[in-house]
Amino acid sequence: MTKFLIRLFIGKHTDNAPDTRKKYGFLSGVTGIILNFILFAGKLIAGILSGAVSVVADAINNLSDAGSSIVNMVGFKIAMTPPDREHPFGHGRAEYVSGLIISFIIALMGVELAKSSIDKIIAPEPPDISILTFVILFASVLVKLWMFFFNRRLGSEINSVSLKATAADSISDVTATAAVILGMAVSVIFNINIDGWAGLLVSAFIVVSGLKTAKESLSPLMGQMPEKELVEDIKNTVNSHDGIIGMHDLIVHNYGVGISYVSFHAEVASSMPLSDAHTLVDGIETEFKEKFGCGVTIHIDPVDIDDEETSELFRSVKEAVKEIDGCLSIHDFRVVKNPAGNSLIFDLAVPYKFRLSDRQIREMTVNGIKAFDEKAVPIINIERQLAELD
Repeated sequence: MTKFLIRLFIGKHTDNAPDTRKKYGFLSGVTGIILNFILFAGKLIAGILSGAVSVVADAINNLSDAGSSIVNMVGFKIAMTPPDREHPFGHGRAEYVSGLIISFIIALMGVELAKSSIDKIIAPEPPDISILTFVILFASVLVKLWMFFFNRRLGSEINSVSLKATAADSISDVTATAAVILGMAVSVIFNINIDGWAGLLVSAFIVVSGLKTAKESLSPLMGQMPEKELVEDIKNTVNSHDGIIGMHDLIVHNYGVGISYVSFHAEVASSMPLSDAHTLVDGIETEFKEKFGCGVTIHIDPVDIDDEETSELFRSVKEAVKEIDGCLSIHDFRVVKNPAGNSLIFDLAVPYKFRLSDRQIREMTVNGIKAFDEKAVPIINIERQLAELD
């Protein structure tokens, strides 16, 4: 069914273009609005006829899902708006905002369901349960299961946070409705009313699911570290070019799915003519646009690889740093030679939440350098890594 709808409303596509993403977003939104309104109407009727508060609450939950689908569609439409003077990087992050709003709606409905469940625990009323109520609820479970797989498939196709959030909401609804069914079954079979307790348990699950989805939507908005797979791919791509000695200070700015800008420092031999270095980075920039579909800014760092003494000092300092911890690295290494003692100037890259303080790292590095060169004057700039290159 999902494949049929994709072929019918989207057709064949080979990219993650804005127009394609918009079609996926609208397909998910329209499907969600129609199905959730049908489920809302069915459960509301069943809830009123049976007098079951939990069924009515479940119906309201589906109504909120219809609202979430509308928010999703609006978010996709805004995200696909072309760049303008006020937003030169486009509006792609609106998709993350819509995912965040959906997550808050999920959590809010969980809280509301908890309130209804507590009221049912305090003042229990035996519901008038019929076969029709069970049929409607079972049908709801099947529909929501299909919507989970449907939105998960769409979200994976275009790597959409908001569609994945919608899929998570669907599976939460399945659990909520299943708990309602279980509570009613126990009430009918054993004449024990546990509907309120079941609803309370499910409401906690829904709130946790909403908060988890909020975190997934909020992280890219706040500027999260790029994925290791992407960093490794970037690193291999850069180092594959002849003339590149190494790279560091990688930063990936995410302005929405498929809208990224990359900057980093590329190390080249100090003896390389400026025109050759310019041609080299031009070639890298062109490859980045074709391979990663992103803009890139490259800063050139000259490295003196022809001086034997400098190369030997670099290796010794690198080893001293690695003895502290294998995840530490150095770059921008320069030597200012002086008879009284060489100045060793370099940047020391440290991961976030490293076990040692900057002061401890500096002291241990200086001691390591003094161990092989007592006269050396280390000038160390400690910086936190914005991407895990090592």
